[in-house]
Amino acid sequence: MPHLLYGLYERRLAASLPADRAPRHVGVILDGNRRWARSIGKSAATGHQRGADKIAELLGWSEDVGVEVVTLWMLSTDNLQRPPEELADLLAIIEDAVRDLAATRRWRLQAVGSLELLPERTAAALRAAEAATRDVVGLHVNVAVGYGGRREIADAVRSYLRAASAAGASLDEMAESFDVEHIAAHLYTKGQPDPDLVIRTSGEQRLGGFLLWQSAHSEFYFCEAYWPDFRRVDFLRAVRAYAARERRLGR
Repeated sequence: MPHLLYGLYERRLAASLPADRAPRHVGVILDGNRRWARSIGKSAATGHQRGADKIAELLGWSEDVGVEVVTLWMLSTDNLQRPPEELADLLAIIEDAVRDLAATRRWRLQAVGSLELLPERTAAALRAAEAATRDVVGLHVNVAVGYGGRREIADAVRSYLRAASAAGASLDEMAESFDVEHIAAHLYTKGQPDPDLVIRTSGEQRLGGFLLWQSAHSEFYFCEAYWPDFRRVDFLRAVRAYAARERRLGR
């Protein structure tokens, strides 16, 4: 009976979402894998694997409500400082996950992050998944691995300076003409809509450096569930909360 009532509630919740209020771009901080594993007496690798197994479900839910872009924060630059054994397991799980997502030919994958900080095997897996899905028409999935928001902004400024210098601009000319749009045009996510909704699981209520530039006008939704326990109903509640908010964007 509880299962039947839950299913009924989930269907009613999905049906209640206004189609014209769906977020175009959803960013998700996949947090809580290790704490989920500890809560059941399992290894961190078990938690990371369970979290990776959840991703395809999330992408399907996103398609169902009309989302166009999903950004998944799978590994931060800070995470690269984790113990070597745990990090090696996590990187292997990420490599397998992106290969599996690419193999479906259902979503277009894009690697966002500082790939030069990653082991070559991991970077190669990300590039291969991106190349294999470049012609896929459908949900665009940014896979943020080796990603840090501060580093992305620094990389964007560096890219702009190099491009302007190559075009013959002097330092004074760059300083005189430099504007926020120059950074936006050199971000990892250039050409994409900024995230309308950012979801973080595990109860933590901070961005931690996720899409710092792009999330200036985002709505935030913090969910108590650890990422491996994140359910469709949790996702639908986040979308409902987003749809109910009045987005004035500073106006």
